[in-house]
Amino acid sequence: MVRFGPLEVGSILDQSRLREVIERYDPVGVIHFAALAYVGESVLEPARYFSTNVAGSAALINELVHAKPLPLVFSSTCAVYGNPLVVPVNERAAIAPLSPYGESKAMVERMLHASHLAHALPYIALRYFNAAGADPDGELGEWHEPEPHLIPRVIAAALAHETVEIHGGDWPTLDGSCVRDYVHVSDLADAHVLALESLLAGGDSGAFNLSSGLGFSVREVIRAVEAACGHSIRVAVGERRAGDPATVVGIAERAMARFGWQARRSTLTQIIEDAWRWHSSRKRELKAR
Repeated sequence: MVRFGPLEVGSILDQSRLREVIERYDPVGVIHFAALAYVGESVLEPARYFSTNVAGSAALINELVHAKPLPLVFSSTCAVYGNPLVVPVNERAAIAPLSPYGESKAMVERMLHASHLAHALPYIALRYFNAAGADPDGELGEWHEPEPHLIPRVIAAALAHETVEIHGGDWPTLDGSCVRDYVHVSDLADAHVLALESLLAGGDSGAFNLSSGLGFSVREVIRAVEAACGHSIRVAVGERRAGDPATVVGIAERAMARFGWQARRSTLTQIIEDAWRWHSSRKRELKAR
C-alpha cells in the first residue's frame, strides 16, 4: 500500500531543499507533478517553461540519483506527440511536440531514460491525454484563474449564461473543431498509484499512455454540457491557438498490460456530470458567502 506524508513547501528548482526533504523522510518513491502546464502560455514564455519543467526535473533527478535510485512516476503528456500521423496514437509514435510545453516534457522523458541507463533509476512517464472531470464525491475540482481548459470554461459559461470562445472553427475534423481524448481525473489518480506500486515491485520502466481511446470534438463537448445543464450555450469562434494539433486520441493498452490500469470513469457523460456537480456546488458556495 502506497502512503503519502505531510506537506512540505518549496521550489523544485531549489536543489538543496529537495535534498533536505528527501533526507528527512527517506521516501520509497516519488510522484513528480511539479510543472508549468499551459500550452498557449508556453509559446509566449518558453524560457520560463524550460527553466521550471526541465531544469527543475533535472534537479530532482540529480537528488534521487544522489540519495539512491528511487522509483519515480513522472507526469508527462500526450503533447509530446505533437500532431500524430496515425490516430489513435500508441507509445511507439514519433515524439514531435508542437509547443515548448510538450518539448519540455519530452526532454524530461529523455533525461529519465538516460538516468535509467546510467544509474538504474526506475521510472514511469505517464503521458496524460486531456485530464478532465472532478472528484466523484464532490470534494475536489478544477479551478484556475484564468481557466485555460475546455470543460470548466464551457461549464462556467453555462452557469453564467455567457458566451464561450473556442480556438478555431476550421480544423480538419468533422465539425471544424479540435478533437481530444478526455480522461477522468479519478482514473489518472488510480494510474499513479498503480504505476508506483509496479515500480516498487520491480516492474519495467518506460512511457505509458493514459487515454480513454475515445475522441470528442470541442463542439461535442459543448453539446454534452448543454445536455447536463438543460439549456443552450452561446459559442464564439476565435483564432486557432498556437501549439495545438487538430486531433489527438490515444491507445492505453500498454498501461493495462503492465500495471492493470483501465479508464473506468472516462466516458464524456460521466466526466461532465462530475465536473458539472462540482462547479455548480462551488458556485452556490461562493454566492452564499
